[in-house]
Amino acid sequence: MELKLPHNLSMERYAPLLALAVLVVLSELLYPRFLEPQNLLNILRQVSYTGIIALGMTLVIIAGGIDLSVGSMTALAGACAVLTLYALTPETPVEGVAVLVPLAGALLAALAVGASAGLLNGFLITTGRITPFIATLGTMAVFRSLTLYLGNASEFRSNNSLYGDMGMGSVFLVPLPVWVFLGAALILSVVLHRTRFGRYTRAVGSNARVSQYSAINVDGVKLSTYVIVGVLVALTAFLISARLNSISSTNAGKDYEMDAIAAVVIGGTAMTGGRGAVWGTVIGAVILGIINNMMNMLGVSPYLQGLVKGSVIIAAVFIQRGDLFRKKN
Repeated sequence: MELKLPHNLSMERYAPLLALAVLVVLSELLYPRFLEPQNLLNILRQVSYTGIIALGMTLVIIAGGIDLSVGSMTALAGACAVLTLYALTPETPVEGVAVLVPLAGALLAALAVGASAGLLNGFLITTGRITPFIATLGTMAVFRSLTLYLGNASEFRSNNSLYGDMGMGSVFLVPLPVWVFLGAALILSVVLHRTRFGRYTRAVGSNARVSQYSAINVDGVKLSTYVIVGVLVALTAFLISARLNSISSTNAGKDYEMDAIAAVVIGGTAMTGGRGAVWGTVIGAVILGIINNMMNMLGVSPYLQGLVKGSVIIAAVFIQRGDLFRKKN
């Protein structure tokens, strides 16, 4: 007998959640201490940094684009944040609100760099008519090169202890990056599903030409998605540099683009554009975090983690292609 689900309870929609549930049960069986609160919080902290970027990548991919420069952009924004922090931190101790001025300056510097980098990507794609893959591949090299030049291929170190304390801080025992991750997911979910911009983003990704005929500013929508991902990259850069109280010009943001895209695809967003869900990306990021955590717990070589991520991406795309094929038939 064939199992029929209600029209609003499709396997396509809930597949990431089902995969997460199965993975949690399997992980607990393989490693009985998996569900301990500290281990779960560690996983959430680890996935939050790339997860924040993946949220912005979700909008970019839904709109029919892609951004390969987010890893290098993270390094550049983080470097500018630490340099600004260093310049604003006074040599003599200060009290009161003044202690927050360097942190605020670092955050603003990171946001300015991230938004500008996203704007550059969007400009190259919309005005320059360069394919997103090629445009962001080029800016990936540009951003990394600028970071290496600014840091002379070394680390950018903070001289502000409060910055490091904030990076390792928690609110109600939950690490600060996790709150930022979930808060950004909530905001972007509302934007995608409850606003005109969200409807336009999905429409542009489904069919840009038809959207243009429908009086939608296609270039404006695409440009906005790249600026959004740039701002979210800046938040990640600020948080990760605060956690380490430094940032490396060579390794910071390495493979972040792969992790972000993997989380988006695993979460059910179609690489062809037009459909996807922010909370699906959150689940995709957590799935990747659990896989990495279990590989570490079981003593699997870290060099095999890329193999697992690549295999998961390929499998997720094949599943999506199967869904599309069934719909066409």
